[in-house]
Parts: sequence; structure tokens; C-alpha cells
Amino acid sequence: MPQPSAQVTAAEISRIAGVTRATVSNWRRRHDDFPAPSGGNDSSPLYDLLEVRAWLRARGHTAAVNPLEELRTTLRLHPQGSGGATKLLPLVLAAARRTPDELTALAELPDADLIARAESAAVSLADSVPAAETVHFSPRDTTALRALLFSVRDESGEATLEVLAERELEDSATSGTYQTPAPLADLVARLIPGAIDRVLDPACGSGTLLAAAARQGATELYGQDSVPVQGRRSAVSLPLAAPNAWVVVRTGDSLRSDAFGQLTADAVLCNPPYGDRDWGHDELAYDPRWAYGVPPRAESELAWVQHALAHLVPGGWAALILPPATASRASGRRVRMNLVRSGAVRAVMALPPGAATPWHVGLQIWVLQRPEPDGPERKSVLFVDTAEAAVIGGGESAHASGRAAGGTRGAGPRSSPRSGGASLNWAALTATALTRWAAFMDAPEAFTDEPGTARAVPVIDLLDDVVDLSPARHVRVSRTDIEPAELARETDDARRRLVASAKSLGKAAGYVDWRAAGPAAREWRTATASDLARGGALTLLRTAPDTRGPDAPVPAVAVLTGMDIARGTGPSGDPSGLRSDSAPVVATGDVLVRAVAGASGPMARVADAADEGALLGPQVHLFRPDPARLDPWFLAGFMGAEENIAGASTGSTVLHVSPGRLRVPLLPLEEQRRYGEAFRRVHELRAEARRATEVAEETARLLAGGLTGGGLVPPSAAG
Repeated sequence: MPQPSAQVTAAEISRIAGVTRATVSNWRRRHDDFPAPSGGNDSSPLYDLLEVRAWLRARGHTAAVNPLEELRTTLRLHPQGSGGATKLLPLVLAAARRTPDELTALAELPDADLIARAESAAVSLADSVPAAETVHFSPRDTTALRALLFSVRDESGEATLEVLAERELEDSATSGTYQTPAPLADLVARLIPGAIDRVLDPACGSGTLLAAAARQGATELYGQDSVPVQGRRSAVSLPLAAPNAWVVVRTGDSLRSDAFGQLTADAVLCNPPYGDRDWGHDELAYDPRWAYGVPPRAESELAWVQHALAHLVPGGWAALILPPATASRASGRRVRMNLVRSGAVRAVMALPPGAATPWHVGLQIWVLQRPEPDGPERKSVLFVDTAEAAVIGGGESAHASGRAAGGTRGAGPRSSPRSGGASLNWAALTATALTRWAAFMDAPEAFTDEPGTARAVPVIDLLDDVVDLSPARHVRVSRTDIEPAELARETDDARRRLVASAKSLGKAAGYVDWRAAGPAAREWRTATASDLARGGALTLLRTAPDTRGPDAPVPAVAVLTGMDIARGTGPSGDPSGLRSDSAPVVATGDVLVRAVAGASGPMARVADAADEGALLGPQVHLFRPDPARLDPWFLAGFMGAEENIAGASTGSTVLHVSPGRLRVPLLPLEEQRRYGEAFRRVHELRAEARRATEVAEETARLLAGGLTGGGLVPPSAAG
């Protein structure tokens, strides 16, 4: 029976054709032969993919198709559904090891030869990619095989792998599968003290934590995951991300069927599944891993904690991302008590909501160390709360304001599932965690407590009736920590800044010369950024990650990140992952576009004097226009447009912007400048609104915290 064609949305059509959503809407209105909807509803129609491709092909639009979109489209039509993507996963690694010319030659082979070469390549990876030896191909796979080869050749192995994995997970029943955001993975890896060689992740997912460990110098990476596609994905992605590391990945349930039972590692990093009541409580009741007590049925997280400790060398370190209930549930009290009493728990750090899935929950990082026989006594545990640091526009100043308020912790900004935590101030959050951790590790007994942010709590004080390890419980500000007069001064200062900010916002909103274009919206011919670059109108610059190793000198220059663009702040990135001799230097007038879409905030801006001289971060595309041909603000305004970004983005969970596919209207320079001035005013309005919101939140927090903490009193009736 013939397979039904897949259905696509208008947004997907725009990506397939390499045009904007507005162009697709125009096609629907102006061309009677445009395919009629085959499903969906009036507000969100769906179209038959085969009909759409035939219509586009008849009008010469196939040349605009991005190789990743062509692969994604091919997989949608594959008769085996997601099974077609599963078979292709090992071949990404094999293809990534070929030169572009070799990939072109393979794609030009006859079907039978291509199938034979593909099966041979899969078999050769049997030792490194789980189940690769079972892969078999047929003539119906050849279109997908060629699409994969072109995707790896023209894009990258990593981007191709993302497309295959999203297709597999989209059609599978693997609910609960998620990816640890890269900034969080980097923070977790950097919490491991000293040099590490051998690292294990027993619930490795897509391999994000192990890749972060490799960036910190790890040379042996071991991973296991119960979801087969995630195991295969890690087995392919890790050699691509860390080509010089030894990688071993296995599939299976680490708690029930540990693939690395005899392995002891320098470090264990893990973001385990949460709330799993079917983790093997009954069958594992007498497991030797439970050195700190049998985990209750509702405490699968404490089983993962002990599994991690059991895999460490004496003195080895573990860092796990856990839900907050793990720190306080009554059922886990006895295990927590034994962990604390033995000195295994070294730190618990609270993250704000939006740092990782589940997005509405403020997760925690537990830092643990396997006790050493006759090792030093560990007399205290560090507690850190990063919530205030993570607030957009936060940082050390936000810490000070939060401490002065004397109030409870705010939830902080929340990210959508697609954002991957990108709306948080990761630079400030990371600095808060690492600086306090470094100070504690340097001299635990001399650590200076910071009310509202960090405290070192004696072990004896934690061994009470509840053994609650929640950071908020231990770092909260006491009402005696702030003098009332100081609090009143800070509150009055914040109120004055709020009044001034409100005036600035009103001035920015005072520009009223916005006119209708006429009875219909304007239309214009467009060119892609790639076309403009080929014509010399602009230059596209990117940054490659530093591959010199962890001991390489760190450039003493600020780094401009994608989050700086979203927040509207100056360069704040960590230069440790960049090379000052190869990273582009930002100049005034450069157009900066975030490389990952989905988070709130603007996608593009024009570099000003505050950005001048900063190194370009790895998640930013830099366009340097020829001022005689392109106006920078005109370029930034259209490149950062929502529909333009959507049309140039690939991926599902994480949307990566393909810079060359961004489109710009072809307008005379004088008209560009008119648009550029309008976009600049919009940018100023957004910036003033953001500043006013931040000051208003700070003022309200100071007032509320001062009233509830006893430092302020309500105004008199006459006031």
C-alpha cells in the first residue's frame, strides 16, 4: 500500500523554500495553483508535502533548499517513519570522517553500490555505536542516504545528527527525553576540582555533560542511557565534539543493568530522570551500591546519587542535577543523613526556574566526593542560591539588592522549553556558583558567609530531625543582617532611579511618525546574506571554539555572547573557550545576530562603542556591512525579524540560525537609512522598557523585603 505523504505547515514551507513566511502567504493568495490545505484548520492549515515540493520544483525553488531541510523533508517521507532516521545515525560519524570530495563521490554512486558502502560503514562502527551492526539498507533508503551525505558535506555532522535525532524522538514514545542546556552542562563540569581524565555519565542522554567534561580536559568518556536512540546519538556526537577522546557508550538501564560495573572514574556527571517509581527498588534492595542506605521507592534520585559515588575512585567527585524535593522529602531523610555525616555531600546549589527541564522547577546541583579511607574530616557543607544572579540584568549588583531587601527568593525569569534556559543570565549565575565554590574549596573553615547567596553550614547543624539540604533554607537573609537606615537609603535611591527611568521610557515612546504603508503591505525583492557576501556588500565572521586544551592561556578580553544581545547588555562572556588570535574582534557598526533562536529578547543589534574591541562569542554571527552599500541598522532590523529568523532556522528543540539564509530587501541606500533610523528608535524603546522593568522590580523587591523583614515601616496616614 502506498505511504501517505507527510503534511507541513506554512512555516515549514518557508524553511523548505528558503523564503519568509510572508512570501508563502503571498503565494497562497496570488497563485490559484498553490496546493490546497489537506488538513489542519483555518488558522493553522497543513499541506501535502509531495504537492508542495512539486509546486516549488515547477517554479525553480528547489535550489534554495538548505541541505538540512532537504534531509528533514526526506525523512518525513520515509516509508519506515522514524526508523529511517534510526538507521542513519551511525553513518553521520562515518560521513564526518570523509572529505567533501569523498562525500560527493559517494552520493554519485549507483544505488546498489551506495547501499553496500553504507552497510559496510555501519558494520565498521559496531564497536563504538550501539546496534550499528544490525543496520541494513534497501533501495528505498537511497534518497535519505544521499541527503545525509550532502547535509554532512555542506553543513556539519553535528547539525545533521540533530535532524536525525529530532526525527527519531518526535515519532517515538520516549517521553521525558530532554537535553541538558549547554551553559548548565559547562557549569556542572567546571564544578569538578582539579584535572580529570576518566568521566562517566550513567544517564548520558545526548552526551551534553560528557562533551562539557571533554572541554575541561577529560580524555576518557563513558556513557550509558536507557533510550537506545539517545545512546546511539551520544556515541556519534561525542567523537565529533571530542575527536581526541576515548569514547565508550552503551545502552541499557544503568541502575538495573550497569554496563560499567567495574569502572571507577575520576568524576561522574549526571542529569538523571526524575520521579521514577519504577527504578528497581524491589529487585535491587540488597545492591552493594547502597552504602548510605536503601533508597526508598519514591527516591530514585538518591539511588542515582549512590550509583555515582560507587563509580568514583576514593576522593573522586560527582555533580548531579536533581529536583529540589530530593533535598527535603521526609522519605529520604536517613540516606541524606548518612551522606552528610560521611562527608560525601560537599555542596548544594540552587538554580532558578528555567535553567533546565522541567522549566518551571528550580533544580539543584549536588556536588559530592567519595570519602577517602583515613581522609580529612569534612566539617561543613556549602549552600549557594544563584536565583538573583540569574535575573536578566542581574549579577553582583543584583546580589547586593537581594541581600538588602531581606525578602524571600524570587523565581527569576522563566524560559520556554524551546529556549533552553537562554533567557537567564548564565554568565552571572556561573560566576556566582564558581567563585563561592572556589573560595570554599580553598579554605572551608574560613569561608565568609554571604546572607542571601552562600553559607557554609557545619555538618552537625544539618543532622536534625529533617536533614533539609535546601539552599534557600540555609542562605536566607536574617532581618538583623541589614541596618534599617541602610535599607531606607537603598530604597530611596532605587525609587529615584525608577522615576528617571520612567521619564526616559516616555521620551523613547514619544516618536509618533509611524504611518500606514497603504491599502496593502509593501513587497520587495530580497537577497540572502550569502548573496550579499558574494557580491562584497558584507562580510560574515564567526568564531571557532578553542581546541588547544585546558591549559591554554586565556585572553584578557571580554566576549560578546548571544545572551548579551538578548539582554541588551555589554560583553559579559567567558573568554576561556576562545582564541584571541583567531576570534573576530567586534567593531562599531557590526551587525550581531544570535546563532540560537527561541529565547525572549531581540535577535540582532548593531555594535556600539561599548562592544568595540570585544571578542565574538561562539553563539553569535557577525555581519560587517560595507557602509557605502548597506545601512547597519537597516540590516539588523530585517535580519532580526521574527519571520526571517524562522525561515533561516533549523532544528526542533534548539533552533540554530543559518546566517547565509537570512534575507534582506534590496533597497536604495537612502531608503535603507530611513528604515535604519526607525529600527534604531525601536531598539532604544525596547532598551528603555527593559531598564524601567528592572528598576521597578528592584524597587518593589526592596520595599516588600524591607516591610516583611522589619527594616521599613509603612508611611503615615498623612503620607
